[in-house]
Amino acid sequence: MAIAQKVAGFSLGQADILRRAMGKKKKSELDKQYVGFHQGMVDHGYSEAAVKALWDILLPFSDYAFNKAHSAAYGLVSYWTAYLKAHYPAEYMAALLTSVGDDKDKMAMYLNECRRMGITVLPPDVNESSLYFTPVGKDIRFGMGAVRNVGSNVVTAMVDAREEKGDFASFPDFFKKVPAVVCNKRTIESMIKAGAFDSLGHARRALLAVHEEAVDATVAQKRQEANNQFDFFSILEAEGGESADAGLGLEVPDMPEWDKKDKLTFEREMLGLYVSDHPLQGLDGVLAQHADTSISHIISDDGPPDGAQVTIAGLITSLQRRIAKSSGNAYARCEVEDLGASMEVMFFGQAYAPIATMLAEDLVVAIKGRVQRRDDGSITLSAQELTIPDLSGGHSGPVSITMPAFKANETVVSALGDVLKTHPGTTEVRLKLAGNRTMEIMQLGPDFRVSPNPALFGDLKVLLGPACLE
Repeated sequence: MAIAQKVAGFSLGQADILRRAMGKKKKSELDKQYVGFHQGMVDHGYSEAAVKALWDILLPFSDYAFNKAHSAAYGLVSYWTAYLKAHYPAEYMAALLTSVGDDKDKMAMYLNECRRMGITVLPPDVNESSLYFTPVGKDIRFGMGAVRNVGSNVVTAMVDAREEKGDFASFPDFFKKVPAVVCNKRTIESMIKAGAFDSLGHARRALLAVHEEAVDATVAQKRQEANNQFDFFSILEAEGGESADAGLGLEVPDMPEWDKKDKLTFEREMLGLYVSDHPLQGLDGVLAQHADTSISHIISDDGPPDGAQVTIAGLITSLQRRIAKSSGNAYARCEVEDLGASMEVMFFGQAYAPIATMLAEDLVVAIKGRVQRRDDGSITLSAQELTIPDLSGGHSGPVSITMPAFKANETVVSALGDVLKTHPGTTEVRLKLAGNRTMEIMQLGPDFRVSPNPALFGDLKVLLGPACLE
């Protein structure tokens, strides 16, 4: 700014506009600013060569130039945040997740960082969640306010009821204690799909089957109470010692739970991302082998420039096939997600035709393409090639090995390490140490990743017994 004022006669305001243009690195804006900068220097007696030489120095310098006060201030903030992250990891990450509650891409990136740090982010829970993300010991509880269709007024009313009347013991008990504002079919359905009632011991599938009946009965009952009308028979039942849940006449059926894929799909629908688990969990070695960058890096402010060629690997979470009105050519738009973020990928013309029949939701893919940065700030990938990574013979997750804790002596552990290193690969290994009443789960490091195959499984069973593999 001072240079522009000194050599080109810019006012402080004009110099600030030039600074902002350089910060945004938009060619059209910089070209516009160069006109005034050039004229100002010429008017101050500088030659054309001097103008060009100075401009050529300023442009690249603007990519990393900061004044000392700015650097010192951000250095102090960096120290504070690093200290908090090191000494109060759960509290720090909970605050960070809360701060990006409306940005699902950043939230996914920070959830992945939590996994890397060994912090478990627990799904929302009616007995533990507040409006925002909260630390629970060494873990973090998902904020109820981040659940789709659940407003802050609903969360406040639910938390107030819980603090006044105690934890919710069952699904009917929840409806008995909360005020009418919470009893909305859409809200309750979203909470069920997000896993907010899991701690009450009911299958999500079973709750979804009866939630409409429960809401209707509760609303009718609370309306009667508001009008000072009481169900005479419910009073007699309560006096006779029957369950207080009897007033709703609600029974939660005994039904099998959804499979993992459906649970995660509903969870993502309600929370905007995977929380309790991830379909790609355990496959990060495979993804890293096929990608040269992460999606979170591409969509960041410091990501590759417009037109840069990159290769990403991840899961297709949504897919739309279209016909262009102007040309009549088919194309596809899909959302691809890795463990850290997601982005839109477009398949046009020659890139789309060869792989049109291969594209499908829930498919793990590697895609080479060019980054497209639009003026509105959106970032997409224009696909050029698609490949489907080998997931080691269909093994789509980590290898889980169960071993009794009393067997975990130095000899056995050393032998286990030798077996794993005999079958190197990209799939993660999890070791479960089973005690009398406890189960400790450890994720082994990158040096122990394996290639799942019959020979590996045979060696493990010889060492640890036939029950060691799930």
